[in-house]
Amino acid sequence: MRARLPDIQPRTYAWIATIALATLVIIVLTGAAVRVTGSGLGCPSWPDCNGSFIQTELDTHGAIEYGNRLFTGVVSVATIAAALCAFLRVPYRRDLVLIGLLLPLGVVAQAVLGGLTVLFELQPGFVMGHFLLSQLCIAAAAALAWRAWHEPGDRPRVADRWCVLPVRALLGYGGLVLFAGTMATGAGPHAGASGTGELVDRIAFWGGHTMTRLIEWHGRMGTALLIGAVIVWAIVRRRGANPEVRRAMTVVIGLILVQGAVGLWQYEVGLPAELVWIHVGVATFTWLALLWATAAAGTLAPATAAAVRPAQRAAMDDRVRA
Repeated sequence: MRARLPDIQPRTYAWIATIALATLVIIVLTGAAVRVTGSGLGCPSWPDCNGSFIQTELDTHGAIEYGNRLFTGVVSVATIAAALCAFLRVPYRRDLVLIGLLLPLGVVAQAVLGGLTVLFELQPGFVMGHFLLSQLCIAAAAALAWRAWHEPGDRPRVADRWCVLPVRALLGYGGLVLFAGTMATGAGPHAGASGTGELVDRIAFWGGHTMTRLIEWHGRMGTALLIGAVIVWAIVRRRGANPEVRRAMTVVIGLILVQGAVGLWQYEVGLPAELVWIHVGVATFTWLALLWATAAAGTLAPATAAAVRPAQRAAMDDRVRA
């Protein structure tokens, strides 16, 4: 059976993985468009749309939501291809197979969560989870694409922990800032409903002041992310990290600056839908850049005997002498 199937060359598979990553990024942007245009309930039923899987006559909101669902089919094909072709890649790599299988599983989970989001009428928790799961799918796809473009052993392990750990820490904190952003959006005016009789609950921890407080906290966290990114950039530059890490960190800083400018602008002009959509898009690309920086930073070299603490070495010597 396997003999009849074609072999997939490494470069071809790398492009398949990259295309899967691109579709997962695009679906985030189309999903954000559904929300900011108030089209979240454009198809009030799931998995069909207004009682049918094939639609030819829809209003604007229905068309936007239906289009997003149709593109999910493209994402499904791309991620399934990335998973299946990993088995056909020559030479076979177990790491690509395991990561590749996560992609279609993530899309299935997204479809189910998207359905629950519609069935529970855009409850903030479901909307937030839908977006954050998209970012986790992007992380898996980015890892797959990165590994597909690099053979094991091509990039030596890094001995200097200061070239690796600060970048990883920044990625983790970036995830928290992303979460805070979904909280702020969950309290804001763009709930995903069209406003024509569609009532959607919002996050309201502090009553009418919730949105303002969450936006302020999100802004502070974003500022801290920028400061942290500049510090990490300085560290990896001073420690002589590979040039790709420095390039990635430069892109991260640039995107955070753009994100901050868009965030301030949208807040000052009353959170128009177009700017909110741009804000979500830049946030996604910032997350992607952080993933790139983390991958480029590499993997730490294993500890060696020379790295054992002096006290431990002394204790070992004592046992040997005894």
